[in-house]
Amino acid sequence: MLEPLNEGFLSRISDLLLCRWTCRHCCQRCYESSCCQSSEDEVEILGPFPAQTPPWLMASRSSDKDGDSVHTGSEVPLTPRTNSPDRRCSSSDTSKSTYSLTRRISSLESRRPSSPLIDIKPIEFGVLSAKKEPIQPSVLRRTYTPDDYFRKFEPQLYSLDSSSDDVDFLTDEEILSKYQLGMLHFSTQYDLPYNRLTVRVIEARDLPPPICHDGSRQDTAHSNPYVKICLLPDQKNSKQTGVKRKTQKPVFEERYTFEIPFLEAQRRTLLLTVVDFDKFSRHCVIGKVSVPLCEVDLVKGGHWWKALVPSSQNEVELGELLLSLNYLPSAGRLNVDVIRAKQLLQTDVSQGSDPFVKIQLVHGLKLVKTKKTSFLRGTIDPFYNESFSFKVPQEELENASLVFTVFGHNMKSSNDFIGRIVIGQYSSGPSESNHWRRMLNTHRTAVEQWHSLRSRAECDRVSPASLEVT
Repeated sequence: MLEPLNEGFLSRISDLLLCRWTCRHCCQRCYESSCCQSSEDEVEILGPFPAQTPPWLMASRSSDKDGDSVHTGSEVPLTPRTNSPDRRCSSSDTSKSTYSLTRRISSLESRRPSSPLIDIKPIEFGVLSAKKEPIQPSVLRRTYTPDDYFRKFEPQLYSLDSSSDDVDFLTDEEILSKYQLGMLHFSTQYDLPYNRLTVRVIEARDLPPPICHDGSRQDTAHSNPYVKICLLPDQKNSKQTGVKRKTQKPVFEERYTFEIPFLEAQRRTLLLTVVDFDKFSRHCVIGKVSVPLCEVDLVKGGHWWKALVPSSQNEVELGELLLSLNYLPSAGRLNVDVIRAKQLLQTDVSQGSDPFVKIQLVHGLKLVKTKKTSFLRGTIDPFYNESFSFKVPQEELENASLVFTVFGHNMKSSNDFIGRIVIGQYSSGPSESNHWRRMLNTHRTAVEQWHSLRSRAECDRVSPASLEVT
């Protein structure tokens, strides 16, 4: 059993700690705390942080030194005065204890080296004057010269492009007088029971005459216009009217349907593009009309005359081709499936196109083999589903290239070029390279992919294999 500690020993230990905390310069007989002891019984109030002496205590200490115990009107008495009998009996003891407390704190204040004071300034919520320093340090800012300022401008954002927002604030008469590209008459109607949108292209008028590619003069011949219809943002599933020969006032009267839910149709934008057919070069875009379908009553329907505005796309796309590639290492055979094509460039004014695909195998820079599909009459969306096989050893596969060229069959003259792509060692673009790489990584598995056709000049510029074929 441990004996209880002596209460005198505990009190001396506490006095020692309090003395060392309060009297920083005390170094004599700290165990007995003789330097801090007073001849009278005192109550010492200590805190962990030194603070500034309150004004009422300073006033009491000055009044004690002068021997005057009378408080002024502005001073707060140390102890509350009451008329109870108990308070009268202990009034002498209270005054004595108060006087001893005041002397004790005075001696500690004089003995303490220097108590840190916290200077708290009042917060001003007004505007800082010019002479006052800001609270937050100023941030160094870079000074810009006029050249740096104008260098940030992007000129294309301020160009007079038809896709800019200023066209939305112009009337059809203002657009027609500004661009002079003609007007287009069309209508829309949505069939709720069958969930399909019908677009009717009626006619156009006041179309401009065709422009030469050098831009120096206008041809005297009339245009050969046709219209392409799509629902943005989907430009792949587009429709196309027939070509009207040599007229600036074509009458189409053709209807096209889009299978689309009603809520999805309201999110789309109807885009009608008027294109000028050119047999010997790329077709030229005359103008366009775009109508957000959320702004029209689709169920009720209606028809409009809209002025054409210039299009940022000066040339139409050549079409797309769906291919499948498969390589068998054991047999050393490269299998190619030409599945279908869509939205091919029209090469014949009267009956669309008679497209076929020519496939040519090039090893390095040498033409090895040529094969072609059958041609389909009067269509720009042909379905082929024809397969071809080329013998390519595995060690020669990395040096092989496949050139796919789409032509329009012509019995009277040479075939009309539509578009081309190159897949293999000398691919014509990143999409073609990705298809070839996927085939090499998955042997014995057919890999399908859509490809956008390119012009002959573009393929010749980026692919040496395109230069080796006709």
